[in-house]
Amino acid sequence: MGIKIVWIIVVLMILNLHTWCKKKPGPGGNSSIKGNITLLKYDASTNTFSKKYPAADVEVYIIYGNDHSYGDRIRTDYEGDFEFKYLRKGKYKIYFYSTDTIAYIGPPSNPKAPKIPVIREVEITKNNQSIHLGEMFMADD
Repeated sequence: MGIKIVWIIVVLMILNLHTWCKKKPGPGGNSSIKGNITLLKYDASTNTFSKKYPAADVEVYIIYGNDHSYGDRIRTDYEGDFEFKYLRKGKYKIYFYSTDTIAYIGPPSNPKAPKIPVIREVEITKNNQSIHLGEMFMADD
C-alpha cells in the first residue's frame, strides 16, 4: 500500500512539473514595451489645454502579470520616451500619473489637482517582440 502512494505522488509531481517550470511575466526575456508620453499644459481659467511638450523625467511603472504592485519603474527621457526591456511572454500593465483635470477646481481653493493613473494593458505573445504603445498623454496644471 505504501509503495502505491509513493508512485502516485511521483506521477503527480511529474505531471505538474510543466507548471512549476513555466516562467511568469517579468524580466529575463528578450522582448520590450516602449512608448512616448506627451504633456498637455492645462489652463484652468479657460478649461483647455494650452501647450504641448514632451513629458521629460516622468516616472513610468510596470506591473508583471497579476501582481498587485509594480515590479519596476523608469523615467522618460528628454523627449518623453520610455522602454522596458528584457521581458518574457505574458500580460503587463504600464502606468503613469496625470493631473485629473475633471476634479481640478483651480486656485486659490485647490492649488494642486489630484493625480490619477493612466493605464495601458498589453500582452507579449512571442519571444523577441517589441510592442510600441504609441503616444500617450498626461495633463499638468
